[in-house]
Amino acid sequence: MSAELRRLGDECEVGPIGLGCWRLTGTSDAENERLVSTAVDLGMNLVDNADVYGLDWNGSGFGACEEALGRVFSRNRSLRDRIVLATKAGIIPGVPYDSSGAYLVSACEASLRRMGVEHVDLFQIHRPDPYTHPEEIAVAFASLRDRGLAAMFGVSNYTIAQTRALASFVDEPLVSTQPEFSCAALGALRDGTLDMCIEDGVTPLAWSPLAGGRIATGQGVRTELLKTLDEIAQREGASRAAVAIAFVLAHPSDAVALVGTQQPQRLADVMNATRVSLSRADVYRIVQASDGVPLP
Repeated sequence: MSAELRRLGDECEVGPIGLGCWRLTGTSDAENERLVSTAVDLGMNLVDNADVYGLDWNGSGFGACEEALGRVFSRNRSLRDRIVLATKAGIIPGVPYDSSGAYLVSACEASLRRMGVEHVDLFQIHRPDPYTHPEEIAVAFASLRDRGLAAMFGVSNYTIAQTRALASFVDEPLVSTQPEFSCAALGALRDGTLDMCIEDGVTPLAWSPLAGGRIATGQGVRTELLKTLDEIAQREGASRAAVAIAFVLAHPSDAVALVGTQQPQRLADVMNATRVSLSRADVYRIVQASDGVPLP
């Protein structure tokens, strides 16, 4: 199951691991091109960006990671045709959230300009704006779709109630939700988010599946969790990171793990997650080690 392609909507398929662009800063255009090309060659055809990426990780500011990806496309135009391109909008520094219809349309248009593309395959609301009525968002989505600027739509960091409120107004079903999910962050496993995905046919795009890199480094992670991951990794002939990604992929919601490494050589190691075989006992050992207490 973990190695199988995931579906976005009715016709689009993506690999079980996607490339996140939140760290696409501070490197040369040639290095960025190598990273994206390597990811796509390995089967990571979902590339996830956002207009706000670039405000951290030594970025130059709002929109910097979209601009960096745009320069990759200008160097290698064939890459765009091999990618399921996603971006997000709705976070404005100092506001902080705006999902008004007019803003979302203008934000999508600006993202397309920065990336030098005519459309995105998936456009998502980055974080919920409770002061915008979901019907207004649905109208903006319809406008973007009708103009050919975005093909599919989803949400990120939404609660179940917020997701279903928006879903009740859109003309076509939402295809994705983007929660934090890793063996060190089990909220989506227990708050109903992944259950909703199964029920409604929504694909979860798990951000920080390596807990922002902490699982790989071991910093700020329970010692027992690291020990459990390492024991399974030794048995499977894989890295700790690959086992952690395999845990995310093992859930029956068919999650996509979005990884943010900027080192092409690490991408092959991450893809080993699709070859890791986790038993039922393994996944619950990981859960218990993450919690630090026995399951009831």
